[in-house]
Amino acid sequence: MADQSTIARPYAKALFDVAQAEKKLGPWSDALNAAAAVLGDANARRVLANPALDQGKRADFIRAVSVGLKGADVFESAQGKALLSLLAENDRLAVLPEIAAQVDAAVAERVKQALKKRLGREVELTLEVDPSLIGGAIVRAEDMVIDGSVRTRLEQLARAMVS
Repeated sequence: MADQSTIARPYAKALFDVAQAEKKLGPWSDALNAAAAVLGDANARRVLANPALDQGKRADFIRAVSVGLKGADVFESAQGKALLSLLAENDRLAVLPEIAAQVDAAVAERVKQALKKRLGREVELTLEVDPSLIGGAIVRAEDMVIDGSVRTRLEQLARAMVS
C-alpha cells in the first residue's frame, strides 16, 4: 500500500495549482489546516471510521466540524465541497493532513524562490507562526524588512483615517 505522502501528492499539487491560479493560496492553506485539525481529533477519527457512515456523510462531517476554524469557509464553496466529496469517494479523507503539509511546503518554497530572485542569492527560510499578525507575513533578511501582514495594513489604515 502506498504511503500517505505518495497518495497526497497529486491532490496537493492540483490544489496548489488551482489556488495559485486563483490567487487563493492563503485561504486554501488555512482550509486544509482546518481539516487537518479536525482529523487530528481522536473523536472525529472515530466517527469517520464508523462503517455505517457513507462517504457523503463523512465529507459533510468534516465540513460541519470545521465550521468556525480559520479558513473552513472555503469548504462551503463549490470547489471545497468537490474536494471533500472526491476525497471521501476515494476513501482518502485521512490524507488531508498530509495534503495540507505538502501545500504549506509548496507555498514556503514559492516564497523562498521569490526572495532568492529579489535578493540575488541563496535563501534559507525559518518559518514561525505569529497569530498577532492576523494574516500575511513579515520577511526579515539582514537589514531589509518586508511587512505584508494584515496587522500592519490595519494599523496604516487606522492612522490614515485619524489624519
